[in-house]
Amino acid sequence: MAELITVDDPDDPRLHDYTGLTDVELRRRREPAEGLFIAEGEKVIRRATEAGYTMRSMLLSAKWADPMRDVIDAARAPVYAVTPDLAERVTGYHVHRGALASMRRKPLPEPAEVLRTARRVVVMEAVNDHTNIGAIFRSAAALGMDAVLLSPDCADPLYRRSVKVSMGAVFAVPYARLDAWPRSLDTVRGAGFRLLALTPHEKAVPMDEAAPHRLERVALMLGAEGDGLSARALDTADAWVRIPMAHGVDSLNVGAAAAVAFYAVTTGRPAD
Repeated sequence: MAELITVDDPDDPRLHDYTGLTDVELRRRREPAEGLFIAEGEKVIRRATEAGYTMRSMLLSAKWADPMRDVIDAARAPVYAVTPDLAERVTGYHVHRGALASMRRKPLPEPAEVLRTARRVVVMEAVNDHTNIGAIFRSAAALGMDAVLLSPDCADPLYRRSVKVSMGAVFAVPYARLDAWPRSLDTVRGAGFRLLALTPHEKAVPMDEAAPHRLERVALMLGAEGDGLSARALDTADAWVRIPMAHGVDSLNVGAAAAVAFYAVTTGRPAD
């Protein structure tokens, strides 16, 4: 059995991976540069390890040692036991779920790799809110989307908040970055995908008329909360589609809109 390493100094260098977790700008710089991300809570930690991510270390309160024993023993990484107060001093917030794990990132695949076997793809432009990223990944996994492509300015799906909101679904859906935006969309079209831009614009075709579930390959484009897709992205699309609204509502939160659109895209899709 792996032994817990008790730590009582918040400045202990062994806890470096967990310092300042509420400092978004710091973590945005540090985590990709240092090749790590933080998984929070038993379910998310388990899903990360099941997805093949290697653990660097774990930080938990003593009462979580037994529930996480199998994960601890399999990880072969140092496990630091701290009091809830010390965990808060290190991370900057009260760790409600009692356990954190620092995981090693994997190299991102190229867009062509994730497109090779996909038929239903999400393309996000400038979605930089971590909560929305997590919600969209969770819906993508639940509703059968095959892959996600991100513009260069999209938020990091492996940021702690994104991972937490997605409940680990970011580990279930392959994703890649499109380096040249929107020029890289030509790669998506070249792979046989029809680019559908989701927009509330009055010129957009209602989703049921577009019948995306009948198309062989679909790439559904989503824009940031508020601004939506840029003019450049809209010009690149093969068609504009919208979700019909009632009671004078003009649009939905991008996370909610994504879930509705994913259902329309995947339900009754052609058999493999």
